[in-house]
Amino acid sequence: MALIVTVDDHDDVRALIERSLQRAGHTVITAVDGVTGLAAVRQYRPNVVITDVDMPRMNGLELCDAITHDPDLQHIPVMLVSGSIHPSDPRSDYAGAAAMLSKPFAPKRLLDAVDALLARGTDTSRVDTALGAKR
Repeated sequence: MALIVTVDDHDDVRALIERSLQRAGHTVITAVDGVTGLAAVRQYRPNVVITDVDMPRMNGLELCDAITHDPDLQHIPVMLVSGSIHPSDPRSDYAGAAAMLSKPFAPKRLLDAVDALLARGTDTSRVDTALGAKR
C-alpha cells in the first residue's frame, strides 16, 4: 500500500492513527513533533503526511508549510488533523494542506481521507474530507 508519516505529540492519538493505518496495510513512520516529522519526511519521502496542528517545537501548520514549499517535497500531500481549528480555517489553505480532518474522528474517516489522497496522485487540489470533494 503506502508509506505514511504521522506526526502527533499525544501518544494515544499517534497510536490510534498508526494502528488504523497499519491494519489497512500501510507502512507507518511516527514522529512526536514537527521537527522530527520534517526530518522523517525528508528521509523517507512518504506518499502522505498526517499531522496534528498543536504540537511543540514546530506546529502542524508550520510543518505543512515547510513541506509544501520545498521543491523536493511539495508533491507529498499533507493532511492536518486537529481539534482546535475548523476545516474551513484559512490557515490550512495558506499552509498548503491537501486535506483537513477534525478530531475526534472515527478510524474509517481517517482511512477514507487517506484513500482519497492516494487516489488523486499528484493532484494538488484540496480534498474535503467530509464530502470527498475537491476544492
